[in-house]
Amino acid sequence: MFSSATFAFLDELAANNDRAWFAANRDRYEDLVRDPALDFICAMQAPLTGIAPNFRADPRRMGGSLIRVFRDTRFSRDKTPYKTNIGIQFRHSLGKDVHAPGFYLHVASDGCFLGAGCWRPEAAALGRIRDWIVAKPERWFAVRDQPEFRAAWALAGDSLARPPRAYAADHPAIEDLKRKDFIALAPLSRGEIVGGDLVALASGHFAAAVPLMAFLCAAADVPY
Repeated sequence: MFSSATFAFLDELAANNDRAWFAANRDRYEDLVRDPALDFICAMQAPLTGIAPNFRADPRRMGGSLIRVFRDTRFSRDKTPYKTNIGIQFRHSLGKDVHAPGFYLHVASDGCFLGAGCWRPEAAALGRIRDWIVAKPERWFAVRDQPEFRAAWALAGDSLARPPRAYAADHPAIEDLKRKDFIALAPLSRGEIVGGDLVALASGHFAAAVPLMAFLCAAADVPY
């Protein structure tokens, strides 16, 4: 699947991030980045079905689990047209974008990691997660503090500086209620990305994140 040549291409793209260079090297992009990513997605279909039956490993070239290489530059000062990382998200069957609950793989020269959870959920979805923590605090603590989860993952993302409105500042879970992201991350080495056990490694980590994902699905009122 992925190889050292994948990382070399990403480095070259970072140094030549323009449309003319990409057009001239599109075949290399497909051979070294796109096709290995699609192979990984295909290989994850069976284990993901066993781990999370309502989440999808979709190997379509466009509109599937592989996040598009083209950057949205409309509201960014950075007008470089291409992403210099590989992003793969296995979303819930009812999810429509990267902000929905999902499992994730990030491959880049400056760092690789697995992810699980909800990144930058919209306000209504974020409110439902916070309300579910308030309604089920013991269940949330059991998820957050489960030894198997903590051994594989660390909660991450942005948080508010102060408690959100309508939530008690002395709530036992107030530091979690401040979260704007409900994600967990697990760093990977470059060797783990290019090694032969990436599917097994990802599957094992995703299995350890099942309690978190089930909690987030319950908050969203969708089946896990």
